[in-house]
Parts: sequence; C-alpha cells; structure tokens
Amino acid sequence: MHTRRIGDVEVSAIGLGAMPMSIEGRPDEARSLATIHAALDAGVTLIDTADAYHRDAHEVGHNETLIAKALASHDRGKDVLVATKGGHLRPGDGSWTLDGSPRYLKEACEASLRRLGVEAIGLYQFHRPDPRVPYAESVGAIRDLLDEGKIRMAGISNADPDRIREANDILGGRLVSVQNQFSPAFRSSEPELRLCDELGIAFLPWSPLGGISRAGELGSSYAPFAQVAKAHGVSPQRVCLAWMLAKSPVVVPIPGSSRPETILDSLAATELALTAEEIAELDAV
Repeated sequence: MHTRRIGDVEVSAIGLGAMPMSIEGRPDEARSLATIHAALDAGVTLIDTADAYHRDAHEVGHNETLIAKALASHDRGKDVLVATKGGHLRPGDGSWTLDGSPRYLKEACEASLRRLGVEAIGLYQFHRPDPRVPYAESVGAIRDLLDEGKIRMAGISNADPDRIREANDILGGRLVSVQNQFSPAFRSSEPELRLCDELGIAFLPWSPLGGISRAGELGSSYAPFAQVAKAHGVSPQRVCLAWMLAKSPVVVPIPGSSRPETILDSLAATELALTAEEIAELDAV
C-alpha cells in the first residue's frame, strides 16, 4: 500500500469512508465488519467517520461504535488512524443540523472518545461551520481539545480558503487536514486543494466518486473517465481516484464503501499510473 502523510502520521494513500455503513440504506453489521476487515487486510490505515453518521435519533455515533468493534476484532486495528468529526447533528428524520458551539464540540468529543474506546482521538475535525457561532470560537474549542490532549491532531471540514488560513492561525500552525467535497462533478474545492498543497496540509476529498447514489454513474456521466478506464482495463471509479492522487501528494481520498469488493477496487487506484495526457484530459472534463 502506498502511503501519504497527515500531520506527522503516515497513512494509506487512500482511506475508507465509513459513512455508508451507518446511514439510510446501510447493510447489516456482518457485511460492514467484513468491509472494514477487507480494507485493513489490504493495508488501509485511515478510516473516516463522524458522530453524525447514524440513521435514527437514538443511535448517535453508530458509525464510531461500528468502527471500534471492527478495529478491536482485527490484529491490525491498532495501526489505524481514525478521523472523526463533531459539529453536525442528525435529528433522526433524515435532516442535518449544526451546532458549532464550544460547549457542544467539547461534549461531542468526549462522547466520541467513549465510543471509540481511546484516550485520545487520532484526528478530530470540525465538521461544518455553524453560521450562528463565530468560526474562531468553534475552532478555538478544537484548539483547546488539542492542548488538553483529548485529540492528537486537528482538522476542519467544509472550509473555504479564508477559513483554512484562519483555522491554521487559531491552531498555531497545527492544522493538519481539510476535508472538503471534491469529485469530477464537484470541483469548486480546487482553490482549497491548491492552498493545502501550498501549506503542506492534507486534503481529504469526501464523496470523491460523486456520492453514495451516484458513484456507479461515473463512467456514464463523464465519458473521458470511462474511456481512460477502458484503455487500462479498470473501473472508472479507479481512474477517478488515481486522477485525484496525481493532483498533489497532499491528497488522501476517502471513498465511501459498504462492500469489500468496492473498497478493494478503490484501493487499487494507488497502483494505477495515468499519463500526463490522460490527466490533462480528465482535468478538462
């Protein structure tokens, strides 16, 4: 498995996005555990989660609990960097709400610590800006958690360039990751990716294949990805991830998966070398 870095931690160049195993349409637990174990067997050392990755109101943190169970039952579980998030909430009716207050973020972190069964969270990220709370106050809570040793590394999600710079300043230059949506269908995070490359901050694209409902449409909706895939004899999804990896050494995609076969196909992107001409063609889509 090829590796990249988040802060001072070496991780697999592609991580596992665990969200599909806990929200609507999720598989049974046995298949989810098999998916996580298949990823670990293949060398994955980064798993992305959040306390809001659950379906029903009474099961906040379902995904974190699932991951803790999977890691505890695998001999490589201790080698994994678990990246979780706080600041987003799901009332249980399918909607998403926000709470970026320092009080809530600190309470959420404590709850995540208990569910993950760790003394310190490897990477804790502010999930999404809350327009009711000054951004500096929310990130200040993440800084406090870092200073207190509750988290080992700090990141932010869904942030624009100004907020990336602001967060890094508030954290005293200790911002290690930015997790933004980025895919062939959603490229507005290019400025953030370039800034992360400039600053040496890991950029974690979420929904890199277009999201749970659209990942299978990648080849039909974006012909050049299908054409390059056909030339290499691989899936368009694998081409998409290889294209992202080629953009910058700070890019660490976290494709969501709930089946062993899909995460294994995604991980194979680290072995796919695209030509400069192919990369330029995909950039132009």
